[in-house]
Amino acid sequence: MLPVKEQYIIDENGQRVSVVLEIGAYQKLLEELEELESIRAYDQAKSKDDETIPFEQAVEDCLLG
Repeated sequence: MLPVKEQYIIDENGQRVSVVLEIGAYQKLLEELEELESIRAYDQAKSKDDETIPFEQAVEDCLLG
């Protein structure tokens, strides 16, 4: 878990409506989210039953069109 010191903005009823984060914490949160999205994309790609081909063949196929 990221060490975050958040502050809340509340409405006239005392309900939390927004969060204020330090810029460093916000940037770290974005980095963690990007990494999580990459992991999910990798997991999804690995779970497919598509045929796999060697990297060299994929490059050759792309170059030859």
